[in-house]
Amino acid sequence: MIEIRDLHKAYGALEVLKGVSITAPRGHVISLIGSSGSGKSTLLRCCNLLEDSQQGEVLFKGEPVRWRGSAQSRRPADAKQVLRIRTNLSMVFQQFNLWAHMTILENVMEAPVTVLARARADVEAAARAYLDKVGIGDKCDVYPAQLSGGQQQRAAIARALCMEPEALLFDEPTSALDPELEQEVIKVIKDLAAEGRTMMIVTHDMKLAADVSDTAVFLHNGMIEEQGPPETLFGAPKSERLRGFLSATRAA
Repeated sequence: MIEIRDLHKAYGALEVLKGVSITAPRGHVISLIGSSGSGKSTLLRCCNLLEDSQQGEVLFKGEPVRWRGSAQSRRPADAKQVLRIRTNLSMVFQQFNLWAHMTILENVMEAPVTVLARARADVEAAARAYLDKVGIGDKCDVYPAQLSGGQQQRAAIARALCMEPEALLFDEPTSALDPELEQEVIKVIKDLAAEGRTMMIVTHDMKLAADVSDTAVFLHNGMIEEQGPPETLFGAPKSERLRGFLSATRAA
């Protein structure tokens, strides 16, 4: 479904990704773990073409992104291709990013109606169903400010699902939440994983990564230090850096 080959990304002289390769097969969950600044979120944003990489390939269902220019001047060459890929790779952000002036139902409906030009009645039915699915079907007519953080994040997940994407990208979906509210969102993510959805998740929650992942990837300084099944990565880490990272997260 998603393939990243030898991806490099720099901000000026700061090299954030130094040749990262990851494959996310259809129906698999890939968790990206590592310290702040290791390149996890940047990798996800490059995957969704919210950031331009300078070298390497991004492929969606075997189709490579077409580029023009090179190095710092490299940009996607085909705007229609970018829209098609973004539409099929819905992203859930750390800070919810809901429109404050729209009700929750309107937030969930906005992109399918305006970007995909789907019929409003069909989108509304789907939006209500997805809000039910994430457990806040009774909040359709309220505004984001009237919801808890956990409810807002669940609304953001419903919004992503309403695009009917082929894969979901989560960027630290629980890190802005209190522990109690975090569990609401974790349950939704676990339910989505159990449905066999293709997902890439950047997370600081090692238990979530261990519970839902087919593959866990530990990034350090813009490179993959270790990757593999979660039972191996968390149960018998080979890398000294990964052992130190896991020890620090458990202590916290």
